[in-house]
Amino acid sequence: MDLSAHACSLPNLRDLTSLTPHLRRHLIYRSAAPTAASPAALAALRITTVFDLRSETELARTLVVVPPPAGVTRLPVPVFAREDYTPEAIARRYAAYAATDTVAGFVRAYRAILRAGGPAFAHILRHVAAPAGPTPCLVHCTAGKDRTGVLCAIVLALCGVDDETIAREYALTEEGLRGERARIVARLREAPALDGDAEAAERMLSSRPESMLETLKMLREEYGSVEDYVINVCGLSKEEIAGIRRNLGADTQAPASSAL
Repeated sequence: MDLSAHACSLPNLRDLTSLTPHLRRHLIYRSAAPTAASPAALAALRITTVFDLRSETELARTLVVVPPPAGVTRLPVPVFAREDYTPEAIARRYAAYAATDTVAGFVRAYRAILRAGGPAFAHILRHVAAPAGPTPCLVHCTAGKDRTGVLCAIVLALCGVDDETIAREYALTEEGLRGERARIVARLREAPALDGDAEAAERMLSSRPESMLETLKMLREEYGSVEDYVINVCGLSKEEIAGIRRNLGADTQAPASSAL
């Protein structure tokens, strides 16, 4: 399915399993925040549920929260209930790190997402694990890069996808945000932490594979494995994890828990 026709209404849109042909397609889509034109795209993609990872603070700053079309349910599942986690907010928190080492800055940011995100991620993971099989869903935050990227990496890792492929999928955001990049960089440059630094703004908007590779390494060091994180932080059972793998068609033996 060609998703390019929907890229204007759903920036940074892609099918999560586009790089993993052994997994089922058209079940989990990811994007940046939907625009006013998104209802037609959601209907065309037969999406039934939209999971919104943005915080109450971000939603309060949004001029319009686009209502989904009939037959589509929007579920707010904030990673941070009231904390601002837009790209500007990340710039304020991690600018000092990103100025010299973008990867270290994002690993620090993604560590905070992992610590806070268990309850939010659980809603999405349980949707995918549904015994009757999941209906197509969309997961998004503001840019569809950081909170969305961490959740999507978890799903792929649970299905036995290797780290290099997960990192390549994460890096597709570089192209996915191309049409929005100039606008977001201009907005980031206005953040006091960046003081108009265009190169720093570009770094904050980056999605280098190395950032995800190091995040996966950090996750395993701190939680034991991706599966352990999902069980102990998100609260899923081993049966529910098996349901995720079954529903997404993971047709190879998943790695042992210590390696996930």
